[in-house]
Amino acid sequence: MLVDFAGWSMPVSYSGVLEEHRAVRTRAGMFDVSHMGEAFVRGPGALDLLQRLTCNDVGRLPPGRAHYNALTTPEGTFVDDLIVYRLADEAFLLVLNAANADKDLAWIRQHLPTTGADLTDVSDRFALIALQGPRSVETLQPLTALDLTKLRYFRVAETEVNGAECIVARTGYTGEDGFEIFVPPSSAPGLWEALLREGEPLGLRPAGLAARDTLRLEAKMTLYGNDIDETTTVLEADLAWIVKLDKGEFIGRSVLERQSREGVSRKLVGFEMAGRAIARQGYDAIRNGEVVGAVTSGTHSPTLGKNIGLAYLPEGMWEPGTAFEIEIRGRREAATVVATPFYKRAR
Repeated sequence: MLVDFAGWSMPVSYSGVLEEHRAVRTRAGMFDVSHMGEAFVRGPGALDLLQRLTCNDVGRLPPGRAHYNALTTPEGTFVDDLIVYRLADEAFLLVLNAANADKDLAWIRQHLPTTGADLTDVSDRFALIALQGPRSVETLQPLTALDLTKLRYFRVAETEVNGAECIVARTGYTGEDGFEIFVPPSSAPGLWEALLREGEPLGLRPAGLAARDTLRLEAKMTLYGNDIDETTTVLEADLAWIVKLDKGEFIGRSVLERQSREGVSRKLVGFEMAGRAIARQGYDAIRNGEVVGAVTSGTHSPTLGKNIGLAYLPEGMWEPGTAFEIEIRGRREAATVVATPFYKRAR
């Protein structure tokens, strides 16, 4: 079934959510995520620009490395979250959320220095195929001369795949090992078929939006518009590990520095439901009869066999084992705060 997603027709699933989810966790799954936005930032001022716009330390990235980051507002909240890939000393690739790409590019353009950095929207130059799961290396290796065993997690390389010049990154949005392959659109159908040919004997399955959501939630990977947005700061979102206050000034630093020093009044935490009910985005979190927060994401976890979710809860409710309730269709259902990520792959 296809649905409209950020102006793209996207598959919800191919063979069923459970089958696709389990394929990624145990074998391999393949996603067409060509809806994502891409941009090059290049030139002698590129690093300074990205350091100013984001909270993580882009200066720590040598060429061939990538990291998770956020474009921050003056309030320390999210313009968007993104992946920054450093391709060369003065060349960076940004991968942006599809629904935010135009907004992100406009935000970056507002802050372009008069000289020294160049921003190019290259979204139309790439299709993007995400190959995820423990058998990803076996699936992809026959199609490229690049030694994938040497391309470690959050590394990136420019190489030929199935006869096409591509960018291959060992990144993903599932909590599993795998690759994201930036391929010219004209070569994407051939690469998709080649990956199917190599991967199907290993158990690979094409996967859609529904499995992508259950997989990312198990790994506590946030979703813009649900778990993070322009009303939530990076520290409230429990992402202190991407806030590098020692790198120098950046947009929103003063707020995040204050929150780091004084603490936050709410935080994004994980929970499990006690019963069979599933909490969904927007449902109220209740303690002692009062609404204390709201669910941002919730689903059934195929890997754990439990119903899980994320919610912003106030200070004093972040400790695993803390009990509260969630209002679901007029009934209050028991929930418990748990440690996250809910699922972490074996290394």
